[in-house]
Amino acid sequence: MMRSSHFRFNKQERSGIFFLLLLVVLVQGVYYVVQSKPFGDGTNFTEDALALPQLDSLKHSVPKDTLQLAQFNPNYMSDYRGYVLGLSTDELDRLVAFRKQGRYVNSAEDFQEVTQISDSLLETISPYFKFPVWRQRETVRPSKPFAQKEKKVVAPKDLNLATKEELMRVNGIGDKLSDRIINFRERLGGFLVNEQLYDVYGLDPEVVKRALVNFQVLKPPTVDKLNINTASVQQLSALVYINRDLAREIVSYREGNGVFSTWDELANVKTFPKERIDRIKLYLTL
Repeated sequence: MMRSSHFRFNKQERSGIFFLLLLVVLVQGVYYVVQSKPFGDGTNFTEDALALPQLDSLKHSVPKDTLQLAQFNPNYMSDYRGYVLGLSTDELDRLVAFRKQGRYVNSAEDFQEVTQISDSLLETISPYFKFPVWRQRETVRPSKPFAQKEKKVVAPKDLNLATKEELMRVNGIGDKLSDRIINFRERLGGFLVNEQLYDVYGLDPEVVKRALVNFQVLKPPTVDKLNINTASVQQLSALVYINRDLAREIVSYREGNGVFSTWDELANVKTFPKERIDRIKLYLTL
C-alpha cells in the first residue's frame, strides 16, 4: 500500500500559497519605495532654525510710531515693556534687583545708573518716563534757614536747683549718681562753675557733657574766700578740695618760708594737687 506524501498540495492550496507570496513581495516593495523617497523635501527643524534669527529681530523692524507708548513709572516696568523698549535681560535684571532692596529711581539719570543702558537708548525711552511728584521731592534738601528754624533750642536749668528726678532724666545718671551730685553740691555750698560737675566721683565725662546741655550754673552762690596766708589748718581743711594733711603742709610751708605772694608758689608744697589749682583758687585769696 502506497503512503501519501505530506508535501503534496492540491490546486486550491497551491493558489493560496502563490497569492500569499505575491502579497509579501508587494509589501516589501512598498516599504523600500517609502524608505528611498520620504515625503517632503526635508525636515521642518532646519527651516525653524533658519527662521529664529528673523523672529528675534522682529522688534527692531517694528516702526517706533506703531508702539503707541504712554508715559509710565519706570520703577514698575514689566518684562514685556522692557523688551519692547529694547532693554536686554541683564539690564532688566539690574532694575529688578535694585527694586527688591526697597529703593526707587527718581530720575532718568538714576535709571541709567542702575540699569547701565546706553546713552542712545536712554535718549529714546526717557521721554516716556513719569515720576511721581512726591518722589521728586525726596531729593530736595531743605535750605539752611529752614533747618535752623526746625531746630529746637532747650533752655538749660540752674544746676544748683536741679532735683534728683530731673538729674535722673539725663542718660547715664541713675539713683546713686544723682544722690552723689546733690551731696557734692551741698558740701560745696553750691556749684560755682560748670566744670565742678566733673569732680563728682564716678561721673563719666561723657555723662557730664550730656548733663551740661540741660543744666548750667546760672546763679552761683556767694563765697567768703579764705586768705591762704592767715587761714588755720581747721579752716583750710573745711574746703572740699583740701584735706587735713594738705592743710597742715600749707600752713607748715607758710610758717617756714613766709607768706605766699603768688599762686605758683603753692606748687612748692609737697602734696599740693596742681591739677586742681583752678578749683582751689575759687575759695582762697592771697
